[in-house]
This record gives sequence, structure tokens and C-alpha cells, in this order.
Amino acid sequence: MTGRTRCGWVNDDPLYIAYHDEEWGVPLRDDRRLFEMLVLEGAQAGLSWYTILKKRDGYRRAFDGFDPDRVARYDEKKVASLLQDPGIVRNRLKVQAAIGNARVWLNLRESDVRFSDFLWDFTGGKPVVNAWRRLKDVPASTPASEAMSRALKKLGFRFVGPTICYAFMQAVGMVNDHTTTCFRWKECKALAEELR
Repeated sequence: MTGRTRCGWVNDDPLYIAYHDEEWGVPLRDDRRLFEMLVLEGAQAGLSWYTILKKRDGYRRAFDGFDPDRVARYDEKKVASLLQDPGIVRNRLKVQAAIGNARVWLNLRESDVRFSDFLWDFTGGKPVVNAWRRLKDVPASTPASEAMSRALKKLGFRFVGPTICYAFMQAVGMVNDHTTTCFRWKECKALAEELR
């Protein structure tokens, strides 16, 4: 693993390196995992992804494996319990948003809309392969993430601004934003081409 050139945002923590090398930018289509990533990206607002990544296991435990059916039933007693849990970011608005987002996720499912199909529609169903040479060239949002944000908000999702949506799109492989100097750029590009 050493000696490889990676994106400039990766630190030397093996957890972060593994996330970058194995997950970030890999096309994800599983509805429940997409829900998890949307909640985690929302939890990141105002914080670093590294902070959230270190708490991901805590989130998975606290939020019942991100099972939307269970999360949607959380009541005020459960919210109070979550706000005492050091394994997550103890922010009332973010906790309540996760619960509300689970309810919206269920509404989508009940109307026979797959979350994956809904989200991937914003990139035409295929990963967008960018070719940024430097980290500073990577945008914070795009017209696609702005459209996704508007659509999610219209449905009732919260903590889904354009920047959060773009970070989500990067994380779940809807866009390949590994810099071209990163060894993962070519690998994720090949994954994207398999899906075309």
C-alpha cells in the first residue's frame, strides 16, 4: 500500500487509506447502503469526513445498521438516547434529520421508486468520470448535485444541500473524482466503463 500516489485529502490513518482505496468512488447501487451514506454525509456538515468515518461503526450500532424501517420508528425517547451516545455526532438537528430521512426513504419505496434508481438518474444511470489533475480543481458542487439537492428537499429530505449531495455522489461512485495522479482514478474509471 505504501509508495502509491493517492488523492491529496487522504491522511496516513490505515482506516482512511482503506476507505479511499476500497470504497470512495466505487459505484454503489444498494438502497440501504445509499441511505447510510446519505445520512453520514449529512452528519458531516460542518465537520470533516475523517471525523465521521471514525464514528461510522458507532453510527451503524446506534442507528440499527441504518435499517430505514427501524430508524423511521424512532421516537423522542430514542432521540434522547442517541444524543447521549458518544459514538455519533450528538447534534439534535442531524439526528432528527436522519429519522425524517428514513421516513421519506420509506415513502419512496411505498410508491415503488427504488432509491438507487432515483439517485442515479442524476448522472444518467452511469458514473461520471472526471479528470481533475489537482485537488483544488475538484468542485464543491455541480449542476447535477444542485438538481439532486432540490429534488431530495422537495421530497422532504434534510441535510442534503448541493455540497453534501456532491460529496455523496463522489463517495458512492456516481462521479469519479479521484485525481488523475491517484492510482485509483484508472481503477474507478475501468469500473465506470463496465457499467456503460
